[in-house]
Amino acid sequence: MAGVPLIRFAAGAEGGVERFAVHDQAALGHASMIGDQVPAPGAPGALDSLLLPTPPLPHEPGRVREYRLQAIDREIEVAQGVHFAAWTYNGTVPGPVIRATEDDLLRVRFVNGGAHPHTIHFHGIHPANMDGVFEVVDSGDEFTYEFPARPYGMHLYHCHTTPLKKHIHKGLYGAFIIDPPEPRKPAKELVMVMNGFDTDGDGENNFYSVNGKAFYYAKYPIEVRRSETVRIYLANLTEFDLINSFHLHGEFFRYYPTGSTDFFEYTDTVMLTQGQRGIIEIDFHHTGKFMFHAHQSEFTELGWMGFFDVVD
Repeated sequence: MAGVPLIRFAAGAEGGVERFAVHDQAALGHASMIGDQVPAPGAPGALDSLLLPTPPLPHEPGRVREYRLQAIDREIEVAQGVHFAAWTYNGTVPGPVIRATEDDLLRVRFVNGGAHPHTIHFHGIHPANMDGVFEVVDSGDEFTYEFPARPYGMHLYHCHTTPLKKHIHKGLYGAFIIDPPEPRKPAKELVMVMNGFDTDGDGENNFYSVNGKAFYYAKYPIEVRRSETVRIYLANLTEFDLINSFHLHGEFFRYYPTGSTDFFEYTDTVMLTQGQRGIIEIDFHHTGKFMFHAHQSEFTELGWMGFFDVVD
């Protein structure tokens, strides 16, 4: 092994997970946290359905886009050997990526297969009776959300049943993309939902990730091409922490807050509160492996880090 892992796990006195950093001055540090030696759960491609969105469709007002989401209570592995009793949409945390084009009619059938009442609240513009606040769906019941998709941009959805922080932290959230009437330029498109997991129930996160598995994209770097724009649909659904962030090494990117206008900032770091989201566009100047991670050091060393493998 090239270096000492940045974290290790131990069972606490009551079966909880104790976390603590491990540092070795002689080790390679973050340079050692890439590839097969990384303590990350999951096989190659395990998160592809969350990372890689379906292609956008051309503008066609009135077209019906249908999805089915089911609340499912299940245990998921969030870090190597560490499991979390999650409340999920369709069995994953985050839930499936929902995508439509502006002026599509979005129809989402929600079936509550969980043990608790739930809803779906979509960010965007829609009628009050489709807002996911009043139409609480009891266990075993279902409800269909239907509204025109607007405005274009990067949005999100989540449960809005009280206690809200518990329903979000347990995993009931996901990315919601509405494409503009005039298509964006071609790009390699990715979705990243930043989140955290409190595995010992003390109201503080023990692990952090994008798309639900700590260190996953350090173990399996994301391959992209220098000649192709990389577009990331980024959202923050982290509970218990005021902010989360995205920092890219060795490059700058265009950041479009919410992605609903042409305004962008040219930077290498963005900070988001819970519910904030936007679109990142990167045109890499160099090949090689470039780290991306939260610019809160604790989050990085508890799982929220990865690499782009930029090739010609």
